[in-house]
Amino acid sequence: MNRTLRTVPLLVLSAAVLTACPKKKAPPAPAPTPAVNQDSIDAAARARDSLAALERARQDSIARAAQMRADSVANAQRALTDARNAITAPINFAYDQSEITDEARATLDAKLPLLAANPGVRIRVAGHTDNRGSDEYNLALGQRRAAAAKRYLTQHGVDAGRIDIISYGEERPVAEGEDESAWSQNRRDEFEIVAGGDAIVPARQ
Repeated sequence: MNRTLRTVPLLVLSAAVLTACPKKKAPPAPAPTPAVNQDSIDAAARARDSLAALERARQDSIARAAQMRADSVANAQRALTDARNAITAPINFAYDQSEITDEARATLDAKLPLLAANPGVRIRVAGHTDNRGSDEYNLALGQRRAAAAKRYLTQHGVDAGRIDIISYGEERPVAEGEDESAWSQNRRDEFEIVAGGDAIVPARQ
């Protein structure tokens, strides 16, 4: 057999092998890039902004409510302090006198609505004098001064049983000195809440 005849079967065999092998697949085409939907992006941003605004409004509302509660407590405390101060405000007298002056009358008038609004409050009025005169005279003068304040309050509707009186004469000065500046401060009635002071309410309007 010559060389040509041997080569033919090899060519036929090679062609058959090549025909039997599958062709290599081409790589898949890349997926198309989705189109950007700007309307959807804007809508999502608006939704986030709306939620953020709602949260800020909620936090502001909480803060306002807390501030209102704090203001209410502070106002109530101020009202209580003002009421106590009005009830306990002292009055002063002229030298060697126990008559209620116009200035003292205004101070006593401020006590009346508070005592009316707080029937459980009881007070003590303490009469004081300056250091001129004898101890006995000054004790008696202090007693007259305390009695004058009590009489004014009871004449304007306060139950006398709610008011105690006492005199200290010259024993408890608030100002030291031997001049009119000190003496005028020591000629006074002081008012002390002795019962019912824990639940004072402002005067009724």
